[in-house]
Order: sequence, then C-alpha cells, then structure tokens
Amino acid sequence: MTSDAGYSEALRALTERGRFGIHLGLGRTRALLRELGDPQLGIRGALVAGTNGKGSVLALVGAALRAAGIRAGETPKPHLVTYRERMQIGGRPIDPGAFARLATDALAAADRIPRRHGEPTEFEILTAMLFRWFADEHVDLAVVEVGLGGRLDATHAWDGGVAAITNVDLDHMDRLGSTIVAIAREKAAIVERGDIAVTGATGDALGVVRRRAARLGVPLTVVEPAALIRLDRDGLEVELPRLGPTRIGLRGRHQAANVAVADAVLDALEAAGIADVPPAARREGYASVHWPGRLELIDVDGREVLLDGAHNPAGAATLATALDDLRPHLQGGPLTLIAASMADKDVDGIVAALAGAMALDDATIIATALDLPRAMPAAELAARWRGHGQSRKVVVEPDAERALDRALAEADGPIVVAGSLYLVGAARARLVDDPLLRDPVAEAVG
Repeated sequence: MTSDAGYSEALRALTERGRFGIHLGLGRTRALLRELGDPQLGIRGALVAGTNGKGSVLALVGAALRAAGIRAGETPKPHLVTYRERMQIGGRPIDPGAFARLATDALAAADRIPRRHGEPTEFEILTAMLFRWFADEHVDLAVVEVGLGGRLDATHAWDGGVAAITNVDLDHMDRLGSTIVAIAREKAAIVERGDIAVTGATGDALGVVRRRAARLGVPLTVVEPAALIRLDRDGLEVELPRLGPTRIGLRGRHQAANVAVADAVLDALEAAGIADVPPAARREGYASVHWPGRLELIDVDGREVLLDGAHNPAGAATLATALDDLRPHLQGGPLTLIAASMADKDVDGIVAALAGAMALDDATIIATALDLPRAMPAAELAARWRGHGQSRKVVVEPDAERALDRALAEADGPIVVAGSLYLVGAARARLVDDPLLRDPVAEAVG
C-alpha cells in the first residue's frame, strides 16, 4: 500500500468513527491511552478551555514558544483544509505517513478496550493519537485546546500543569447547560489540584472559576484585557504589564483580551517550571502570529477577502465590531457578505449580531449552504437576514462554490466570508495555496 493510500484509508477509518457522535466522558479516552502506553503522562503544558478565543490563545502562545526556540505540540481545532491541521509541532501539521501510522495504532487500540466503555468516538481517538505523537516526537511541552466544555472532554484525560479558561458565554447549551454558571462549571473543571490556573472570565463565570481554584488550593491569575493603544488594517498594539507597548499580528480589538490570557499562560508555564519565554521572544511571537480563517485578510487578484469563522452570537458580535473597526482601512465600495450556518446553531442570534455592524448597512448578503446534513438551507438563512429590516440586498445561492464565484465576479468592494468554519475552510482551500496543507486526497472540512 502506498503512503498516499495509507493516509487515505486511515483518514477514512478515523472519520467513520463520526457515526458514534459526541459522547462526553473520560473512560474511553483513558482506556485508549492505557492501550497506547499512557503517553500523556510524560508531557507537561497547558490545557485551554473557553467559549471563544481558545484558538487565538493557542496561536499566540505557540508563536511565542517558537520564537523562543521551544518545540511545542499544538492542537488547533477544528481544521479548515486538512485534518492534519489538528496535530502540529512547531506550527507544522503532522505529515500524512505519520498520521496514517498513528491512526492505525489508535484504531487497533480502540478495538481492544473493554466494551463496557462503549465505542470510542472520532475525537477520542484523535486525542489519543496526538498524545502518542507528542511523546514519540519528544516535544518540550504541549498546548492543547479543549474540544467541548472541559469536565468530560477527551482532552481532560490529560493534566499538563497549567489550566486556562479564556471566557464563558452561551454555546453548546444542549450539552453544557442553559446558563453561564452551568457552562462555567463544565469549563472550570479542567482545573486540577497542583495546577496553576489562568482565566479571562468575568461576572458569574469568574465566580465559578474562583471557587474551583480556591477549593483545590490552586493559584489563579485573573486577567483583564490588555489596554488597547491602536488598531490598524493588519492588527493592533496593546500595553502588556511585562512588555509595555506590544504589536499583535491578529485583527480585532477582542485580541487584546486573548493576548492578555496568552501572556498569563506563558507566565504560568514559567512559574510551573515548564518553559521560560523571555520578553523578546514574546514580542516577536505576538507580532508574527498567524491564525488562519479568523479575521484573515487575503488578496484575490487585487480584491480583499476577509475570512472569519464566527459561528455563535458572541463570535458574530466580535466580528461585527471588527468590521466597523476595519472598514476605514479596507478598499472602497460596499461589502459583500457570503454567509452560511449550521441549523443547530443560534442562527437568529448570529444574524442579529452581524446585522449590528454599520459596515454591513449597505452590504449585499449572499446566503448559501454547505452540502452537510447539519447545514441550514440557503433560502431559510436568507429569510432570517430579511427579517432584520435593513434595506440590504439579500440573495440566495445554494451552492457555496457558486456563491464565491458570484461575489468575486460582481462585488464592488471587499468580500467577507463568515458564519461557519465549514464555509471558511472551503473558501480558504480554494483561495489560498498552502504547501503544508496539501494532502494526498481531497478532504471535506470538519
């Protein structure tokens, strides 16, 4: 079997596990890890939970670690173009051959665990794979993003010594609870005795995190967003306590909160004796950081295209603010928004938040959909947009490829692609040629 065929088969076998859905609980992951030799036990690092901002915090921490010459395992999720994005060392995705080997071993381990645990899910097997890979590659540390919630998420089978909760908002309410307090309890549970904890949570959620840390005797750093000095087309400048004025290479004023959490995570890693990232490396990392598909501005034949994966009301509100901040720095002409959404999301909340952006007052909205079971039909999404009373032009294009073609051909100004990471991933795969993300086979976005 060729390496290409091996990767293709391993990917197919792993993603077929998606039929088992999401089943929160740690028993299956712990059993899988035991079958693989408990690789997680020799790895230290940071576990990052939160409703929004987890990916940005991982990107910022990872960039600073690389600038310091520290080799870190990272787990950004979900992927946009290739499944291999979910497993990275030093910012580089795992190669197809290593992925195939790890998947084969982890799937075999899944067949050996006692049936009383139930069938391991796709994400649980992926979690076991990444810790086995990190151990095999002797990483200096790991920075791991929680998948869903925290308490019963597969990643919580590992305790790296540092626990971070970025923030808490309403999302995944069917699984985590219907209130901020209930969701905060799920996320705060990643804090374990012996850890050092960091949070940017506020209000009732902060109270939950404080009580968890106090009960376990865990030192907790509560951070406020960094003071914003200025915003521009390509990022922002903030004031950080240890660094002073600092350039951040990510767009959006919300990154002032994320970089404050990231900097505190680096402080915690230092206090725990895991990694020491000096000020110069932090500044270099924060300035050079790149986080694909999150307020990512790309040039397509002279046309500005902004990609953003906001897919809940809080993320949509953040995007709306960012659009208003960025509008003076972008090309002239009205914006065109290509939007899609999954039907199980709070679509009305997302639309309402985005509709609040003044930058979209004269925009054309192209409602589209992905060929996925969970996708909201384009016509239904268009109806939600029309229900918001503005005199925007709202059109329906059920095929996402044709929606992008139409925008590129007809738009008079910048194009925004938002509402679903699936949509952003499909657009990015077409518009950005990244050699690191080329796969032996074409993949669906997950």
